[in-house]
Amino acid sequence: MFSPEFIQELADELHAAEKDRRQIEQFSKRFPEMTIEDGYAVSRAWIRTKLNEGRVVRGHKIGLTSRAMQQASQITEPDYGTLLDDMFFDNGTDIPVSRFIAPRIEVELAFILGRRLQGPAVTLCDVLAATEYVVPAIEIIDARIEQFDRHTKAMRSVIDTIADNAANAGIVMGGRPVKADAVDLRWIGALLYKNGVIEESGIAAAVLNHPANGVAWLANRLAPWGEALEAGEVVLAGSFTRPVHGAAGDDFHADYGPLGAITFRLN
Repeated sequence: MFSPEFIQELADELHAAEKDRRQIEQFSKRFPEMTIEDGYAVSRAWIRTKLNEGRVVRGHKIGLTSRAMQQASQITEPDYGTLLDDMFFDNGTDIPVSRFIAPRIEVELAFILGRRLQGPAVTLCDVLAATEYVVPAIEIIDARIEQFDRHTKAMRSVIDTIADNAANAGIVMGGRPVKADAVDLRWIGALLYKNGVIEESGIAAAVLNHPANGVAWLANRLAPWGEALEAGEVVLAGSFTRPVHGAAGDDFHADYGPLGAITFRLN
């Protein structure tokens, strides 16, 4: 594993890339010996830097939850990142595109926890019992590390995505909150419109057969670090649509049927 000093150097690169709105070259190409655990260490160091600047942890996100995305990334489990207070945007508002480098939009469900979830033996039923409510959510993902290498055009690896805080950049929640046992969460569906055209659609069962499975996975994955999912935190359970690119002037509308809608504009 990389030294703590080198881990911090890489975290500082990411921090500068986000502030300057410029992508950096892939860590996986520059340091072929880098491991998944190195990637998480970089992500954690970057989050510590942000916390030292006054940011506040609001929750967590889970990514790469679909089988197709796992196969594409050549991994067998999801990844995760941290949600901070400045990543939250209001439903129905303009979101400054200047906050991002290459924004993409994903359709998800957010679990708001009513009590603590501590691994290593958290189950789907534990998640449902601990959840205060579930609400529609949009995740805005970004890439501080190049998705495609500037020279070879090779796609970045999962290690790059993990180091890049699992590509997290923003979250919009809206629609109608529901109790976790009020509906069959597997069958919640959504249509994602971009500028009035349906770009994507899907149902939440695409997330590990049940979106609560992702939350249980995360609680158990954090246990070796001595960490837990805390009461009041927001947990994005994973996308059930492919990412849709966004640019200045794009209007997005996610229709969750009986659970309402999320609308915003990149400005």
